[in-house]
Amino acid sequence: MPLKRTMVYAEADDLAVIKDAASRSDASEAEIIREAIHLAAMRLRRRSEPLRLRRFASGDPTLAARTEEILAEDGVA
Repeated sequence: MPLKRTMVYAEADDLAVIKDAASRSDASEAEIIREAIHLAAMRLRRRSEPLRLRRFASGDPTLAARTEEILAEDGVA
């Protein structure tokens, strides 16, 4: 994917941490910042999507009503 140039303002302390991390690794400061932007975008994208919760049919119409009882038998509740 082609990169697009942008400008952001960051706190001096944060930039110092990034500069230090870049000097101790094979990554450049720009690579570290790009990765942070990507991770933030992925986190925000996931929050905006509906949860994909799996649903199942147990075949037991009393299961929901008996949840506390079942958990107590297993020593969970």
